[in-house]
Amino acid sequence: FFSSPGSMVKPLIKRKIVKKKTNTFKRHQSDRYHKLDENWRKPKGIDNRLRRKFRGMTRMPKIGYGSNQRTRHVLQNGFKKFRVNNTADLELLLMHNRTFAAEIAHNVSSGKRRDIIQRADQLNIKVINRNGRLKQEESE
Repeated sequence: FFSSPGSMVKPLIKRKIVKKKTNTFKRHQSDRYHKLDENWRKPKGIDNRLRRKFRGMTRMPKIGYGSNQRTRHVLQNGFKKFRVNNTADLELLLMHNRTFAAEIAHNVSSGKRRDIIQRADQLNIKVINRNGRLKQEESE
């Protein structure tokens, strides 16, 4: 549909992304009580086994589980996301097109999306969700 030189952009540096912990931290006893969501909350009870770090309990989040600062917020393709609402937002990525990739916001209409994608191709900016809301127009 569109010529896609924007998809030819390569990231400046593509580092290997290492996650120290991929599974999520779950709230203590959220498996036992339906009223407790699984979203993490720090246990604050005076006798709580998890807060006192007894052996055999699940792990609590701490700063050591953080990602490498250089690979934090980096996607698998080596770019970082930058949300775009209009063509003027693309101008901000002009000097950073090897570091950031544009992501068109969910509430942008299909007409504006077409304009954003065309402008991104001119500026050689990668658009992550470039095929969104284009399928109906291809068939016409």
